[in-house]
Amino acid sequence: MIIPWQQLDPNTFDALLESYVLREGTDYGEQELSLSEKLEQIKQQVINGSVLIVYSELHETVNLIAKEQFDASAMEGQQDDG
Repeated sequence: MIIPWQQLDPNTFDALLESYVLREGTDYGEQELSLSEKLEQIKQQVINGSVLIVYSELHETVNLIAKEQFDASAMEGQQDDG
């Protein structure tokens, strides 16, 4: 289930982003970014819709997922149902 970022308390939203950035060993290119730069980058991606906040009922977890990845897994699920 997709959770609209606008429905989250601002402190919860920031904590979720920080947890994600600290957990992910994401490569940000040749130049290493500071924590605040990484947070701003992922925040903008969530706000512009290229990254989604997704709740897994099965695992009872919240994660950030690229929209393309979410769309691809949704398409797979539809094909499995057919």
